[in-house]
Amino acid sequence: MLRNEWLKLRTIRSPWLLLAVTQVLIVVGASGLLARWDTVDADAATRAVAHVGLLSLAPLLLGIMAVAGEYRHQTITATFLSVPRRGRVVGAKLAVYGAAGLGFGVLGTATALAATGVWLGIKGGSVDLGYADLWRTVAGDVVWNVLFALIGVALGALVRNLVAAIGVALAWLALVEGLLGEVLGERLSRWLPFQAGSALGHLPNVHNGLPQWGAGLVLAGYAAVFAAVGLALTTRRDVT
Repeated sequence: MLRNEWLKLRTIRSPWLLLAVTQVLIVVGASGLLARWDTVDADAATRAVAHVGLLSLAPLLLGIMAVAGEYRHQTITATFLSVPRRGRVVGAKLAVYGAAGLGFGVLGTATALAATGVWLGIKGGSVDLGYADLWRTVAGDVVWNVLFALIGVALGALVRNLVAAIGVALAWLALVEGLLGEVLGERLSRWLPFQAGSALGHLPNVHNGLPQWGAGLVLAGYAAVFAAVGLALTTRRDVT
């Protein structure tokens, strides 16, 4: 199953297109920030690299397509017939697309550091690779990408309709969590998924958020709960 999922992932165009678009957006975001940055310091590089976490949306969408895309194109029947234990299918998707999220995070970090190095070089500086906050941000962003990929797979297994699953994810990130955060207040809203991810990725606009390790545990908890529910429903529901 792992080989099959890896074959599907690397032989269709959408993951590669999504990966390419993500790198472009990271460069644009980092460049927009650094072009306005007056001083050359380590915080500039840290904030530029934080764009990798913001674009964890890409592995989230990729994870959704891993399952809901199969329902949309009606290939899920053949997949389940080849491996009647559906839990193994979802488990393989979680493993492969979690690894894909890791790849998105690592490659995005390399792209962000390269773009940052160019901009700081233009301004007469360089990236301080010994700056601890930079590497904490890198680690948090990579983990954020992995966990959002896992949540995407689980959400695709829960909703199954590709358009609806993507709509739910985008609506939550763009609108629902913000409104819910206003209702819950600052102390409770920091436990919500995107707020936890923002604290994990050391985003500069996060105030009074969870500590990075705590944010990682919270987001991992969301991924585990979504995955457990997705596995349970996948084994019990009819394909059609």
